Amino acid sequence: MIKTAKRIAQVEEYYFSKKLQEVRSLDSPDFPVINLGIGSPDLMPGEETIAALSKTASQSTSHGYQNYKGVPALRQAIADFSKRIYGVDLNHNDEILPLMGSKEGIMHISMAFVDEGDRVLIPDPGYPTYASVSKLVGANIETYKLRADRGWQVDIEDLESRDLSQVKIMWLNSPHMPTGSVMDKIIMERIISLAKKNKFLVVNDNPYSLILNNRPESLLSIEGVEDVALELNSLSKSHNMAGWRVGWVAGKKELIDAVLKVKSNMDSGMFLGLQNAAVEALGQTKQWFDNLNATYKKRRKLAFEILDELECVYDENQVGLFVWAKAPEHVRSVEKWIDEILYGSKVFITPGFIFGDAGKEFVRISLCANEDNLRKAKERIEKLKIEGKSKQRMKAAS
Repeated sequence: MIKTAKRIAQVEEYYFSKKLQEVRSLDSPDFPVINLGIGSPDLMPGEETIAALSKTASQSTSHGYQNYKGVPALRQAIADFSKRIYGVDLNHNDEILPLMGSKEGIMHISMAFVDEGDRVLIPDPGYPTYASVSKLVGANIETYKLRADRGWQVDIEDLESRDLSQVKIMWLNSPHMPTGSVMDKIIMERIISLAKKNKFLVVNDNPYSLILNNRPESLLSIEGVEDVALELNSLSKSHNMAGWRVGWVAGKKELIDAVLKVKSNMDSGMFLGLQNAAVEALGQTKQWFDNLNATYKKRRKLAFEILDELECVYDENQVGLFVWAKAPEHVRSVEKWIDEILYGSKVFITPGFIFGDAGKEFVRISLCANEDNLRKAKERIEKLKIEGKSKQRMKAAS
């Protein structure tokens, strides 16, 4: 066996990469698994988006390598979107870098700014990729807590009391996944003050701002943020284009240029058809998003009903593509409980431990399942509970 690189020694295969194989193994035509775990939108992009992809792909001149920075039309569409949605002015020439999904941006940014041994701040709970990428580049990881008793806001007083002089990057995610919280702007401003004082980069990962959220905001809207901030965004969740892999990073030219140095050595530009389709998607009207959110609102209501059946506790005001909830007090191991539900009812729900220590007592339901499947999931869980109570009575009687 050829010895693997040291950099992967502390990195596990992504949870969903492994778990979904197990989930699929339980599938059967007569009783399929209902997957409420993964956030892969099941709805279609807009018709204009698909038409633009098809039209471009049918042209013989569309299939060569593309500019590493993306075509000007895409960068301009991103700039227009940023102004319309967030009120943020971006220069499309040098303050926007299209990406093949924002997930790759986490790696590019880390490689551009983090040296081995540098400290990186990641949220707990939080998106696991922040930690895994930090490990791959040899960073020392330090977590910061999001407090349930404060609506999953950053414990800013704790951060301000720490020595942050060796921190290189702080990862933010607002609206936050998995908790569905939106970071208070005053807290954002205090974080930026810390970044300026200690000379570290703040990166906000912002793909959920248009989903069930009435006040989309950008970190880049904070005054004086330019020297210490980047923001990632994506069409995966908000525009139903997860498999298309279209995202971007925005910020000051000098910071973008550093990321471009990494990106330009790792890919050869995005297919032109995807770029032209993204231009159309970024121009979607308010009505399109209203219709999308009307669907997600109905699904969220059904997700709440499932959580009620499971006796979980949740915040009805959370936003984004998921519902986050605390498991009932009698559950000693959420991971084991989730597997009991999976094997007993063939309904898969994500256990919160994968998002960090602060998530161990929680679960997450994805809204990327249609209403029919959500209703079926609730019925299966109801049946599982009834059967469980019946077994308990039989055991007691014997």
